[in-house]
Amino acid sequence: MNKRTTRLGWLLASPYLIYSIIFFLFPLCWAIYLAFTNWNLIAPDYEMVGLQNFIEAFFSKSVRAAFWVTYKFMLMFVPIVIAGSLCLALIIHSLPKLKGLFSVGYFLPYLASGVASAIVVNGVLSYNSPLNTFFRHYFGLDIDWLGSPILAPLIIALMMAWKFMGYYALLFLSGLESIPKEIYEAAEIDGAVGWKRFWHVTVPMLYPSFYTVTILAVGLMFGIFTEPYVLTGGGPDYSTHTWQLEIYNQAFEKLNAGYGTAIAIINSVVTFASILVFRKVLEKWGARHGWE
Repeated sequence: MNKRTTRLGWLLASPYLIYSIIFFLFPLCWAIYLAFTNWNLIAPDYEMVGLQNFIEAFFSKSVRAAFWVTYKFMLMFVPIVIAGSLCLALIIHSLPKLKGLFSVGYFLPYLASGVASAIVVNGVLSYNSPLNTFFRHYFGLDIDWLGSPILAPLIIALMMAWKFMGYYALLFLSGLESIPKEIYEAAEIDGAVGWKRFWHVTVPMLYPSFYTVTILAVGLMFGIFTEPYVLTGGGPDYSTHTWQLEIYNQAFEKLNAGYGTAIAIINSVVTFASILVFRKVLEKWGARHGWE
């Protein structure tokens, strides 16, 4: 029976395993191999160059810019999206009815195309848009929203926060729904009401949701492409130049496939290390509140 159960388990899991081998394992091995070559994506012949691609990437100005820009986006996006999605979840949770309707409504931006959203934002912030016309006419301000190294990253971070806030709010909402009412009743007897109840009861009990949302938000920052590509192209002065833009530019515009693959591998290592650090910090915070 054990052998038959094992074979049945492998049989049921085989479609996903085959899919993973074909579309993940083989491309990963091929990418690692290409990172040590000078292939230009077109020529049938190429040569091994060893660590040259990685050394060149280490001293590249654009790669260093992508590294720091990612953390700059992270500092803006993660706090905004966590605070906003938590507020949305609290509002929906407090509604007496129609919670499902409002949950779906806030979730809709997540389903919107990133290209379409970026085009709309670009139109709203264009020179002749009603917004800029209003500022010029009444305040004498001529703001170049997407041409400023300070405003451009902030606008992209806010746009992405708007897009993902409803999705993360659902995760917080599920956490709020799972908190037993007895805990709130016991806290109320001990005098924990209002903000005290929120900070000392609700927030610690939402640790699993905070953990999930934070890891998802941090990982998202290392895969930004659509918004800066459509809105700024990585400018001005590399202020919105992300890892994915650098990989795309090198591999598909400059046809340096080997070099672009090396950057992708570096990006993967940095992503893994960053998420690991955030995990350790979150796990220590959770352990202090009884989450082992």
